[in-house]
Amino acid sequence: MTAVAGVFLLLDLIPHLTGGEGIAFLPFDPAWVTVVISGIPLLYLALWRVVHNPGISKISSALLISIAMFAAIAIGDLFAAGEVAFIMAIGALLEDATVNRAKKGLHKLIRLAPVRGRRLREGREEQISAEEIRKGDILRVLPGETIPVDGRIVSGETSVDQSVMTGESLPVDKGVGDQVFCGTLNCFGAVDLEATKVGEDSSLQKLIRLVREAEEKQAPMQRIADRWASWLVPVALAIALAAYLATGNIVTAVTILVVFCPCALVLATPTAIMAAIGQATRQGVIIKSGEALERMASVRTVAFDKTGTLTQGRLTVSDVLPLAADMTGEALLSLAASVEARSEHPLGRAVVAWAKENGISRTEPEAFRMAAGKGVAAEVAGHTVLCGNEKLLSEEGGALDNGALEALAGLREQGKASLLVARDGQCVGVIGLSDTLRPEAVGVVARLRAMSVRTVLLTGDSEGAAQDLARRTGMDQVRARLLPEDKVACIGALRQEGGGVCMVGDGVNDAPALKAADVSIAMGGMGSDIAVDAADIALMGDDITKIPYIKRLANATVRTIKAGIAMSMTINFAAIVLSLMGVLTPTTGALVHNAGSCFVVLFAALLYDRKLA
Repeated sequence: MTAVAGVFLLLDLIPHLTGGEGIAFLPFDPAWVTVVISGIPLLYLALWRVVHNPGISKISSALLISIAMFAAIAIGDLFAAGEVAFIMAIGALLEDATVNRAKKGLHKLIRLAPVRGRRLREGREEQISAEEIRKGDILRVLPGETIPVDGRIVSGETSVDQSVMTGESLPVDKGVGDQVFCGTLNCFGAVDLEATKVGEDSSLQKLIRLVREAEEKQAPMQRIADRWASWLVPVALAIALAAYLATGNIVTAVTILVVFCPCALVLATPTAIMAAIGQATRQGVIIKSGEALERMASVRTVAFDKTGTLTQGRLTVSDVLPLAADMTGEALLSLAASVEARSEHPLGRAVVAWAKENGISRTEPEAFRMAAGKGVAAEVAGHTVLCGNEKLLSEEGGALDNGALEALAGLREQGKASLLVARDGQCVGVIGLSDTLRPEAVGVVARLRAMSVRTVLLTGDSEGAAQDLARRTGMDQVRARLLPEDKVACIGALRQEGGGVCMVGDGVNDAPALKAADVSIAMGGMGSDIAVDAADIALMGDDITKIPYIKRLANATVRTIKAGIAMSMTINFAAIVLSLMGVLTPTTGALVHNAGSCFVVLFAALLYDRKLA
């Protein structure tokens, strides 16, 4: 219909350019068709807002354009009336196209939602719909198929393209025990997996819900732009009336009404916001609202949780300290891994895993026994070996010399866990364990500091562990031994110091602090659902390197919005001056103004493809 309106407007333009008297085969001015097709929806929108919108928002840009259209009809300039309505329709189509392009990440996710799966039951393989899959079902996924649910691989090895969830450009190798996401693509090998999250609980459906929430919310700057448009209408009417009283020329007054239409002001802001949200989705970052983008631009402090955010939430061996003359580090680890081979304690499992990863041999233990809360003991190669804490050694007759006590004190000062290893009653070494620092954490903190953003560590861990991590990452401040309510208090104190505060966390205990911060970012992959729901932004791949990117994107979005507002106002006031000088008529004024509006919207839309990652 807009194309038809454009054709008839072009037919009306021909006599203006040739000096003719109109189109001979038409008994009416063709611009009337454009006025009806493009003008009636505009008039309906203006009247609907007058009836339903509260207060000053009853006065909208659509009302001003409708007034300008009727004024042009009143002075007989049908082309100007049709042009105002037609180019506004073009602007609306341009906005729709830009928003739809920005939403294509969501459309892609919805299309990826699997509809069928292969369930293994009693040795048979059966095709079932995705809705029939239940938690605990064993599913087979062949090469080239989409993984239908979140699950854990129980058989087979493959590589999975999970870019839709994490933004990773390369497939990720997966084997037995590894987690896989719904909607990701199995690239190579056939695998069997156990369903762990199905239906609405799957990571893909959670991602879709988050993106939909992002599209349903409106930024404060967008509402500011709407308020500006509401105030501009009476200002435009006043200027047009003053121009008519001063010049006595109704054409000048109508031209001012035409050029003062605030369509660029209204269109540029939502276009920039949706373009930014669309770009972030491609990077594996879900921004729930434009409001979060605006607040992120004003953030001057980023507060991090420790476990699961800056660290991987997985214990690993950090220190191997032999204390006996005949004991090497490798021998100490072999002894500890041998006695811990049957242990279910997290510290014991971490030692065994470390030994396996580093190719350290183990000896099968005999007479294994466990002392709850103390450690384990076993016979290894004819020796009685103890592995645990000081209480276990003292009860079993293991002596602690000064070297062992100093090693324990040093590890505790750094906030590390420790295991004492004794052989035949003598302490032969100490093994230190700590959470694994994400290798990218140091770079993230450095990039934030380069943007003049202060970094703060908020953790429930001991002072020693917090200080050690802060030293390794370069944090500006440290707050340790915090309960959830303490983190909320710290966020409040940081906000009072000036500038916005962003909180980054992953656990249930972080949810109150996430809500208390100006902007909150949750680890959407391994983080709890409660943390993700409480946050404004979710990192679906748990990639904290995206945090500086989010800050840059927010800064760019706000700059784009402000530039769009400045450009639209500049175009409006320049056009008013030209109208008062008699340079612009309603016809040329509409063309100049609406062409400027399209330029502002295109400028905002370019944010979608800007390189910020």
